[in-house]
Amino acid sequence: MDIEKTVKNLERRGFEVSRFETKEEAAEYLTGKIHDTTVGIGGCKTAQQMGLYEKLVDRNNEVYWHWVKPGDETLKHELDAKVFISSANAIAETGEIINIDGKGNRLSALAFGKKRVFIVAGVNKLCDDFDSAMYRARNVAATQNATRFDVKTPCKIDGKCHDCRSPQRICNALLVLWGPMMEMESVEVVLINEELGM
Repeated sequence: MDIEKTVKNLERRGFEVSRFETKEEAAEYLTGKIHDTTVGIGGCKTAQQMGLYEKLVDRNNEVYWHWVKPGDETLKHELDAKVFISSANAIAETGEIINIDGKGNRLSALAFGKKRVFIVAGVNKLCDDFDSAMYRARNVAATQNATRFDVKTPCKIDGKCHDCRSPQRICNALLVLWGPMMEMESVEVVLINEELGM
């Protein structure tokens, strides 16, 4: 996997890209760019590891995160916020960004709205090609996420996607971003030279 080639391919697809050595540097950059607005944060272990909520809450009008304040009202505000922060389950060297979701709140916010989107990702999310990125999203990220929840799915037992029909399945939809969605102000990938998230 070639990081320089990944960056070029992301930029060719219309994504903005910034790179940082540490999560602290990336968090400082984001708190400098995101202020005096409304912010939504999707289910995002990387954002949690960066301490983004705590850093952004004092600089913005509202910061909505259902990991801090659970409930449908928070999820709605996340979708409607002027800035949305998420991670990626995988990013292909060819520039595609892949995310899987159980409820659809994160995918909806990534796919719709006149907003700025920041996708924060450690280098562990980068993959050689589209097929390996799809594999990572389904068999690494999704299965690791299943272990965080009180669900009974086969992937939680053996760490492999079975495309199951479990009523507690957490991967009901998949979104591939081939480029920024129409009318979005910007979609910026913030790459961090650390292993972060799942």
